[in-house]
Amino acid sequence: MSIFIGRRALARGGIGIALAAPAVRTASAQTTLEFVAGSLGGGWYTMAAGLAALIREENPDIQVRVVPGGGLANPTRVDNNQSQIGWGIDAFSAAAVQGVEPYNRKHERIRCLGTGYSPTEHHMLRHTAAGPEDMRAILTQRGLRIGTAQRSATDEMTLQRILRFLGTSPDKIRSEGGRYLTASYADVASAYNDGQVDYVYVALAKPAAMMTEVAQGRRGGRLVAFPDDVRQHLIQTYAYDQGMIPAATYPQLQSADVPVTTMDSVILVNESVSAEVVQKITATLIKNRGQRLANIHASMAGWTPQHAVTYRGVAFHPGAAAAFRAAGVNPPA
Repeated sequence: MSIFIGRRALARGGIGIALAAPAVRTASAQTTLEFVAGSLGGGWYTMAAGLAALIREENPDIQVRVVPGGGLANPTRVDNNQSQIGWGIDAFSAAAVQGVEPYNRKHERIRCLGTGYSPTEHHMLRHTAAGPEDMRAILTQRGLRIGTAQRSATDEMTLQRILRFLGTSPDKIRSEGGRYLTASYADVASAYNDGQVDYVYVALAKPAAMMTEVAQGRRGGRLVAFPDDVRQHLIQTYAYDQGMIPAATYPQLQSADVPVTTMDSVILVNESVSAEVVQKITATLIKNRGQRLANIHASMAGWTPQHAVTYRGVAFHPGAAAAFRAAGVNPPA
């Protein structure tokens, strides 16, 4: 509408030029980015939506649209510039750059804004009346009914790695009369609450809304500890980390600390996004670290620029590097 008025005014004289020119400049300065997050109902989607609102608030010239995604597929989506920015998992993003399993080519166009944005704990939940309590016994039993994230997610890929280590697989589970459900977090929670599955495996930053909702539901459940050999296998073979879900995290689902496997989140960006835009986004995150990020999601409370620049798996975008240097920390060259 403003461009049409500007053209009519232009035909009438100089005032029209003065009115129309700012509108054209504003439009040309606008940047719209697509942020690929996680599954609907998961922490990544909530965090991406919160960050998008924060970025827009502080930078009216940058608009961010959030779409669902998954940690396994997001690096490829960003590398292909289908989404210009997105969440990634530290170990999987590094694998994408190197072009090693589960990726079949090097991802050469992804850059990053560092790590530490949301340490992510792997949660395994069991229905208390379902049978075994030990992870190995659970995952190798006949008739296992388990739900996990969609096939493009790193949680599902991690579960497959654990199953392979234990000598089983999704196909074997199904062939023995069990169920291996892959779906959105919301659908997995519904399937568990409705009794369609007896176990859940997801990777979500604590406290995970999905787990809190299940804890308040009619079935309840208990968290399952990760055996040391499983954790060590994931650490040594795939560069995961280990952590703990403290006893007070989900009082209805645990009575003690639960040892688990962990990953961490990185923010990926396509190399084609301008340094100016990426610098503004990174500077916004640095400026709002602490309580403002914690208000978006509790897992982001501990993020610091100092930790962000310790990541070596993906090269830093020049705009991000400039913002970190301005804050007094130096990312890797």
